[in-house]
Amino acid sequence: MKSLEQLVRPNIWALKPYSCARDEYKGKNASVFLDANESPYNNPLNRYPDPLQEDLKKQIAHIKGVVPEKIFLGNGSDEAIDLAYRIFCIPGRDNAVSIAPSYGMYKVCADINNVEFRTVELEEDFSLNAEKLLNAVSVNTKMIFLCSPNNPSGNSLDKAEIEKILLQFDGIVILDEAYSDFSAQESFRHRLEEFPNIIILNTMSKAWGCAAIRLGMAFASEQIIALFNKVKYPYNVNLLTQKKAMEMLQRPGDVERWVNTILNERESLMEAFAYLPCCEEVYPTDANFFLAKMTDATQIYNYLVNCGVVTRNRTTQPLCRNCIRITIGTPDENNALLAALRKYKN
Repeated sequence: MKSLEQLVRPNIWALKPYSCARDEYKGKNASVFLDANESPYNNPLNRYPDPLQEDLKKQIAHIKGVVPEKIFLGNGSDEAIDLAYRIFCIPGRDNAVSIAPSYGMYKVCADINNVEFRTVELEEDFSLNAEKLLNAVSVNTKMIFLCSPNNPSGNSLDKAEIEKILLQFDGIVILDEAYSDFSAQESFRHRLEEFPNIIILNTMSKAWGCAAIRLGMAFASEQIIALFNKVKYPYNVNLLTQKKAMEMLQRPGDVERWVNTILNERESLMEAFAYLPCCEEVYPTDANFFLAKMTDATQIYNYLVNCGVVTRNRTTQPLCRNCIRITIGTPDENNALLAALRKYKN
């Protein structure tokens, strides 16, 4: 790995971050707050939230097995993705490399930041070829994006291939593990010491059932997390999100039950899909969704919408011609989907 100073944009390395009022009195006891031009009324909503979400990070650290200093929290994982471009990539010069198909926001954030985005198609079975990906790297490649389990294919990328990239690429590797709670594969967040160039993304939107509160996580070395905190907006995670997240983190038993139910439903739904005349193939998955190749994805998608069932048509994505992505719902929702497809006529 190159040194962080070599990888970080010079203006970011030299940046003096905004110092908010709450940072300046940190570590001191206080009961009267006349520092931040807040209203003294309507407690607690009148006060700015903790800019570094310290109490929330302590709870997440306990559950995820990562010390708070190696955790960044943002407005969804998308904030961490965007910040990575702003920290590491010089607009108009540097580039990022990713797999295809994969999560669309990697490219959107690259386009917003005027960073070239290179993609390397996965193999026909959606597996990762590390050598092929590394061949797309140039001297101006600052970041590689991987998603495992991948979206929209659902499969976990081979750990050995990921390790090859981590060992041979001298830039930053961002591994998006948004769906890892549904997979038996061990998370790379437990190997931060071994791979100082890795950033792991996770979220409360999937297994934790909290997409509405928009809380994303990034796990990385303390030095990389310090850069994220340097560049982020001062109060990027609001008080309501922090409070709701802390409440949810007290319910790991509910989350475990939800995950097990989803996995059982996933198995049943995939088995049922294999018998549908309009389904040609069901791809293996480690996520809370699966990809199915249909006889005519666009026609079937539109038919399902007319039946009141919304899926995701992925037919325009690489390797996904005539594929629909199915998120696992409740038993009743899954039965409604199957009932509609059993009535479908080609």
